[in-house]
Amino acid sequence: MAPVQAQRERREILASRLAKARQLTDSLFHQLHPAALLERPIPERHRLIFYLGHLEAFDKNLMTQAECRPRPPQETLDRLLAFGIDPMDGELPHEPVSAWPSEREISAYGARAREAVDRCLSESGIEDGRPDAASLFEIAVEHRLMHAETLAYAMHRLPHEQKLPPPEFQLPPAAALPAAAMIQVPAGRATLGLDREAGFGWDNEFEAHELPVPAFRVGALMVTNGEFLDFVRARGYEEKSHWSGPNWEWIRKSGRRHPAFWRSEPSGWLFRGMFNERPLPMEEPVWVSHAEAEAYGRWKGMRLPTEAQWHRVAYGTPDGDERDYPWGDQAPTIRHGNFDSHLWDPTPVGAYPEGRSAFGAYDTLGNGWEWTSTVFAPFEGFQAYPHYRGYSADFFDGKHFVLKGGSPRTDACMLRRSFRNWFQPRYSHVYAGFRLVES
Repeated sequence: MAPVQAQRERREILASRLAKARQLTDSLFHQLHPAALLERPIPERHRLIFYLGHLEAFDKNLMTQAECRPRPPQETLDRLLAFGIDPMDGELPHEPVSAWPSEREISAYGARAREAVDRCLSESGIEDGRPDAASLFEIAVEHRLMHAETLAYAMHRLPHEQKLPPPEFQLPPAAALPAAAMIQVPAGRATLGLDREAGFGWDNEFEAHELPVPAFRVGALMVTNGEFLDFVRARGYEEKSHWSGPNWEWIRKSGRRHPAFWRSEPSGWLFRGMFNERPLPMEEPVWVSHAEAEAYGRWKGMRLPTEAQWHRVAYGTPDGDERDYPWGDQAPTIRHGNFDSHLWDPTPVGAYPEGRSAFGAYDTLGNGWEWTSTVFAPFEGFQAYPHYRGYSADFFDGKHFVLKGGSPRTDACMLRRSFRNWFQPRYSHVYAGFRLVES
């Protein structure tokens, strides 16, 4: 294929991916009652109306680096809507609703921004073979898809009457629960990261490198609500010895006594789904913060896996090879797991046997991100993205932990082996669970 034709096809692929990502985020806003845009369902983050404009502002601001002809004119909202908030400990945002422009104003801005971005895509230097031009649009697409997941778990916190269930909504399918077991994983090596010649990846994914991993035993399944309920009933939230110092201080001050996705009623425990509440599904993975996962592990006499251990059980094989995905090299499909925005809530653990890893681990992709014990830090050879220098580097502070895998709302493109997610240990809003390794 001629180079110009190949670049033209890449432009068309990027335009299609961007349109699909926009359709996804648009659909999320369409499922909100108008007044809900002014809500702040997660205290550490902006009001939802910010995200209506942020996605467009980010794309437009990014495109100013793509040598578009002409560059889009600067607007006041370009700066106001440019940056989100890292959910750090400390003072929470508290600006009044009146500090934000109206929905009509932000929507009009978004339409202008999209027009500028589309024009930039049609006029940028992709066909000249400039790799940076294409990378900017890769960044725009994946950034939007990440925020689609952020929006989903923020919307999850809204009262159900503020949301409009989509017509196709249905409860997760019932499935037989596999027998819980610990998997013996022999000593071997795990490849973390991505080769720079392999295609697009975020800066924290580079460079690819191997790590030795001693033999260990790990849960075949993620820890379930039913198992975590034993910890709650054993008054695990009230026993200081299960918690590290900062985590215990958080538990003491917050008064938390159960996972954020649960609610207690005189009749029993309920799970707060996206569009309804239902009796706590004992066979589904528990979604908790890193602090809660770590405390449960300490109570059980086990611990969270390292990033390398998680890679080993998810992608390794008994013969020493490694796979692109836990099940092999086939691209992800709905048969392999609960991801790619097909469902809103978790499914029973082990409901996707075709997604098992070679060592027999279920749900390593989808159904909830998985906490690891690894602090988020750069790999050797790290180079910050020149177009988005703070994407990773701002979080190499020793206060964030790596998550692997994916959730029901994680796009398939971010199920690549090298992708890394990260959050602070006491952030309990994300769709994240865990499995344990024996100490």
